Amino acid sequence: MKQVQLTGIDCAACAIKIESNVKRLPNVKSCSVNFATQKLNYELTGKQAATTFETELADLLKKTEPDVTVQSANQPEPTPQKWSFNTNLIRIIASALLLGLSYLPTVHTTGQVLLLLSAFLIIGYDIIWKAIFNIFHGQWFDENFLMSVATIGAFGIGQYAEAVGVMLFYQVGEYFQTLAINHSRQSIASLVAIKPAFANQKTTTGLQRVAPESVQVGDTIVVKPGEKVPLDGIVIDGTSFVNTAAITGESVPRAFKSGDTILSGGINQSGLLSIEVTKPYADSTVAKILDLVENASSQKAPTENFITRFAKVYTPIVVGFALLLAIVPPLFFGGVFADWLYRALIFLVISCPCALVISIPLGFFAGIGTASKNGILVKGSNYLEALNDVQTVVFDKTGTLTKGTFTVTAIHPIGVTSDRLLHLAALVEQNSNHPIAQSILAANQAALTESISAVREIAGHGVQGQLDDQLLQAGKASWLTESGLTPLEPTEIGTSIHLAYAGQYLGYLVIADTLKPDAQTAIQQLKTAGIRQTIMLTGDNQAVASAVSQTLGIDRVESELLPQDKVALVAALTDDRATNGKIAFVGDGINDTPVLARADVGVAMGGLGSDAAIEAADIVLMSDEPTKLATAISIARFTRKIVWQNIIFALAVKGLFLLLGAFGIATMWEAVFADVGVTLIAILNALRIMKK
Repeated sequence: MKQVQLTGIDCAACAIKIESNVKRLPNVKSCSVNFATQKLNYELTGKQAATTFETELADLLKKTEPDVTVQSANQPEPTPQKWSFNTNLIRIIASALLLGLSYLPTVHTTGQVLLLLSAFLIIGYDIIWKAIFNIFHGQWFDENFLMSVATIGAFGIGQYAEAVGVMLFYQVGEYFQTLAINHSRQSIASLVAIKPAFANQKTTTGLQRVAPESVQVGDTIVVKPGEKVPLDGIVIDGTSFVNTAAITGESVPRAFKSGDTILSGGINQSGLLSIEVTKPYADSTVAKILDLVENASSQKAPTENFITRFAKVYTPIVVGFALLLAIVPPLFFGGVFADWLYRALIFLVISCPCALVISIPLGFFAGIGTASKNGILVKGSNYLEALNDVQTVVFDKTGTLTKGTFTVTAIHPIGVTSDRLLHLAALVEQNSNHPIAQSILAANQAALTESISAVREIAGHGVQGQLDDQLLQAGKASWLTESGLTPLEPTEIGTSIHLAYAGQYLGYLVIADTLKPDAQTAIQQLKTAGIRQTIMLTGDNQAVASAVSQTLGIDRVESELLPQDKVALVAALTDDRATNGKIAFVGDGINDTPVLARADVGVAMGGLGSDAAIEAADIVLMSDEPTKLATAISIARFTRKIVWQNIIFALAVKGLFLLLGAFGIATMWEAVFADVGVTLIAILNALRIMKK
């Protein structure tokens, strides 16, 4: 998926129009315009170069949306403008003065008409021009067309002052609407303003301030107090407290020392840190967060797609009703044609669906930004909305509900010493990054001088290798049973690793894990939030799994599972929607990747989780805290509440004023409020999400 920055999108309907037109271009596989960030994401089907596409895009915009332009690569990103005394404001003031002068008693009728006509042209020429431009390009039913027909029609029936007033009120509303949109963009951008501006790279001549993108893996950077950590890496010198709130949502600073892994995006608060870079900027945590949040709107929620389709049908239907209202009553039932035409013009003013097409995407984008502020990365509006329907949450155990930091708590050798059993386990596990393997290596005191070859991991079973041309195995009891051995039955609670060498069973080690401090709270919060059932899936033995589930209050547990068993169980859960609702799976390891992809909503632990799990997941919890899932569900529900408030409010007000207009009760002034006023209220309501 590639991206291009646009400027000048002040209308959500314009964003929808651009998206629709770009999809018709040759070789465009998919396209999505993010109204909040003014970014266009696209994917090409053929071998067309991005530069060629951008040239075609620029030509398309000239024909359909001349106010929108493609930003060149060397231009800075557009900054939303604050209140400024610009041309539109001057036009509003000038038109208002002319409208006021027309009411002076000394102004005769002809002079009054000239003043009102001048005021109308000053305030409405751009609307009329855009309407004519769009008509010649086959685009009829937009707000420019509706306002032009309504106000010119008002002039036609002698309602001069009202035509000027309506156009003036509309432009004032548009002006404040633009300010509100820019404010919302600034507010949303501030939630994820974590991009580092520079990196202090250590060179032979001293420190050099460079762009983070230019730093290579293996280079050393220095982060001074008050500066942002620009890249992911390992602390090689120094100690300090780092504020990681922008990444994890946690306000309490974390202590870092030599040997610790540190993620980009945090703010160094005290000491000087020297960091060896382990990832290029494009793969760093801060770059991934920015990419996920800014592009999340490309995955649109069903509600957004529904409103887009609804707006395309709604406006032409209302225009059709307006036409019938102007013609049918005076033709068949009598009455003054001008009166019914006036009522029809009110219909046109009310029919613009701006409140819906602006506030809905802004609401979801605010929800995604608020989640990011809390250390929760949501990869799309559709996943945020899907959280509302989750009724079953399935957890992996190790690294998800437990810390994943194991220690060897017991050794039971048969025919060898305890030290030898531990040493053999360390030999075969020495190249594994699995937390259990690391705990065995930490417990082993002897140097690993013996040579072991043909080491390979058997997923869900264990690890094996060749030592002195004999098979050495370390893994589950069931795996060794398949080889004809008879492992002992462990008596301790913990994960047992059984060993065999040269066809002989040598005993087992017991490795214990500890629960995360908030794991029990997380289960309680989910149940309070109305989650129907919680399930834990683990490859660990039944005794350990049962002990953990009982402590946490989990409803159901399945133990001694292979990765494919977890996929099958989640698939079975998703097949029974009536009982289970939508399924969320929470995991952290590379073995969880297939399950994360299979669940309705895949949730990965982002701090300690594997890159593969994070890539496969739909939602990433950056602080590795299970309680963040309940936070994500709370944000999702509040976002949906605000979105539906806006939908119901906009449709109810418009419906009411359509009826009042049809019966001759509402005037054009009320009609403009039903359009612009409702839009402003809906935008401000959407911004409430950021206070969550």
